[in-house]
Amino acid sequence: MLLLTFKHIIADFVLQTAWMAHGKDQKHGWALPLLVHCLIHFAVALPLILIVAPKFWFVALIDFVIHITIDRAKGFVSANFGVNQEHPWFWTLIGVDQALHHLTGFGLSIFMAAN
Repeated sequence: MLLLTFKHIIADFVLQTAWMAHGKDQKHGWALPLLVHCLIHFAVALPLILIVAPKFWFVALIDFVIHITIDRAKGFVSANFGVNQEHPWFWTLIGVDQALHHLTGFGLSIFMAAN
């Protein structure tokens, strides 16, 4: 869980650029920024998992698919309901997004620990 949390902090905050953060929440042109952002998550997750538990390499792919789904859903809501920093839902949407990512890490950690 700590490893996947570390991965999330690095990929979601340290390595995410403004182009990715803003681009993935647009009504049009969101696909490339979202893909690049989620590929960074994959690129950080894979070597960490290979070092700690190589038989679970595929967990990086699962994390990628779940991350892209969560972020696309957030982007869809942001773009279609005009959720920006001035919108009352902004911080709620950020919180739900982050909670889902952390629950993903928790679930994947349980899966790896149980197998």
